[in-house]
Amino acid sequence: MTTEQRDFSEFYGHDFEALQIGMSAAVARTVSEADILAFAGVSGDTNPVHVDGEFAASTMFGGRIAHGMLSAAYISTVFGTRLPGPGCIYLSQTLKFKAPVKIGDTVVARVTVRELNAAKRRAIFDTVCTVAGKVVLEGEAEILVPARS
Repeated sequence: MTTEQRDFSEFYGHDFEALQIGMSAAVARTVSEADILAFAGVSGDTNPVHVDGEFAASTMFGGRIAHGMLSAAYISTVFGTRLPGPGCIYLSQTLKFKAPVKIGDTVVARVTVRELNAAKRRAIFDTVCTVAGKVVLEGEAEILVPARS
């Protein structure tokens, strides 16, 4: 067995010092039936409004909708892959669901730095998901950006 330690520095995202108020990043994902079924399987949320077309057609939505938390997961995607990027720690998130997301909708999840607390290495982000420019989810998140050694 070797005592050599692997250097993971190339995998980390932004250092706290690189963050600036107003910085923003986004991802876009088109929701498929497979995404909804996979999310239902992983989460255990098999609410028929998500998985049963006949039931969903009888609701106020007039058809199947994606889980709200699927859209919220896309926010996590931005944090973990773009801004601040790998190595950040999600501390909290508020969510307000504004409109349904349907199969075939492209969700754009965007995060924007609103506040920085250097003493605690924490950043507050505005978070929003849109479909065709319409807000479907909004909130705020607190992220810990660990020190790089």
